[in-house]
Amino acid sequence: MTKYETDFLILGSGIAGLTAAIRLAQAMPDKVISVVTKANENESNTKYAQGGMAVVWDKLDSFEDHINDTLVAGEFHNNPEVVRMVVEEAPNCLRQLISWGADFDANTKGEIDLGREGGHSAHRIVHHKDITGFEIEKTLLKKVASLSNISMFPYHFAIDLITDHQLGHVTGEGSEVGCYGAYILDQKTNEINRFMASQTILCTGGIGQVYASTTNPLIATGDGIAMAFRAGAKVKDMEFVQFHPTALFEPEQSPSFLISEAVRGFGAYLRNKNGERFMVAIDDRAELAPRDVVARAIDNEINTSGDRFVYLDCRHLNYEAFLKHFPNINEKCLEMGIDIREHMIPVVPASHYACGGIEVDTNGATNLINLYAAGECSCTGLHGANRLASNSLLEALVYANHIADAIIEKEEELHGFQGDVPVWNDKGTSKPKELILITHYRNTIQSIMSDLVGIVRANDRLKEAAKHLVYVDQSTHDLYVNSKLSVQICELRNLNTIASLIVNQSQKQTKNLGGFYNIDLLQ
Repeated sequence: MTKYETDFLILGSGIAGLTAAIRLAQAMPDKVISVVTKANENESNTKYAQGGMAVVWDKLDSFEDHINDTLVAGEFHNNPEVVRMVVEEAPNCLRQLISWGADFDANTKGEIDLGREGGHSAHRIVHHKDITGFEIEKTLLKKVASLSNISMFPYHFAIDLITDHQLGHVTGEGSEVGCYGAYILDQKTNEINRFMASQTILCTGGIGQVYASTTNPLIATGDGIAMAFRAGAKVKDMEFVQFHPTALFEPEQSPSFLISEAVRGFGAYLRNKNGERFMVAIDDRAELAPRDVVARAIDNEINTSGDRFVYLDCRHLNYEAFLKHFPNINEKCLEMGIDIREHMIPVVPASHYACGGIEVDTNGATNLINLYAAGECSCTGLHGANRLASNSLLEALVYANHIADAIIEKEEELHGFQGDVPVWNDKGTSKPKELILITHYRNTIQSIMSDLVGIVRANDRLKEAAKHLVYVDQSTHDLYVNSKLSVQICELRNLNTIASLIVNQSQKQTKNLGGFYNIDLLQ
């Protein structure tokens, strides 16, 4: 088993991880940065971000309006200081991406074309057609490739953080805990290696796969949050799970294909089976209401009608303009036999974004020494109870920069880990003869969460979910301690941790806010 020594260990290769890597590599060319990712380099939640990035760019727009929109969407559960910081730093983050080569759509005047999405009071969404995340990911990977002190480790899976717990340094409750890297499974050799680092940054993305229907890629199993929680990091606001209102209805398909919020911003209508625009009677903003409002409205239409979906109507829109803005969505619809000029698109809500996560300060620092987090795995206070559309890419950029700045500022204090770390002990374990139990328990978790801990919750549902998850957790633990570790077993372990966090924190929530809605709390 190999021991790798690196200056900075970054887990995750999305917008947050790659931005932090680039900034650190440029500022400290003598330092070694290792970027570890469980799949290939470009597989991340960033890659699937269709809509874009919210930036106050138009002279008719203002920071105050963006701040207010963010606070209103988050039901004022946000941290106002963080909201202002992120919004005001957005223009410089956009300039940074452009300087690195990112290409964003322009209007006929040659200016950046700004879209509008639900919850926004102005046109401020910077985009690249309907594949903005893919464009940003491609740009960042190209920039990373030009920096010789960044090493990429694809198909490496982080199992657990290395902290003072493993070293026997923690003497009791209240002791300060430091992080020194992670135990990482090389998926090609099946060896579990030690990656030692002066600073460790978690940029591991979301938790969508804890639900049966999600827009998140298969890798979004909450690994970073689960690892951090096991290591003693504070995790908060996990009850606030955002469901995207309009995923394409494709039974048994995971991840679900996302019909971007920008389509409703472009003028599409939501209709029920009777052709009625039901959002008009629910919210003054109609289809442009925040996502939690729209998702609950669709959920209610489905539950009361007995149908499995509602419709997104684009038939009245300018087709040529639609094709220009949403070529991939149009192509996907055509593959499904849906010509948007004649047919409406069947859509359903799907798990989309975790507003909670690892608690961090404005520098992205956790309560563990030398451990940072950025992107969807973190909880910064920006989103509050419900994320405003297209604020997530922005948040990841701002916090990646803040983390880099904080590390650069203490460069003279940085020292490599002194001492030895135990090798991973898997004596007495064996390779499972079959994987059906892992698949069964993963499906069980997704079923529990989708049926009992979805868009609408209730006390008895949460109690039942907690009871079932205890059984799955015990069974998962038996698999984990008796088996040669694999990505499948570790993901199952993490999904169970994430599910339990969502349920436990939902049970403690006493007020309906944003993405959390419990029918027993209605007054």
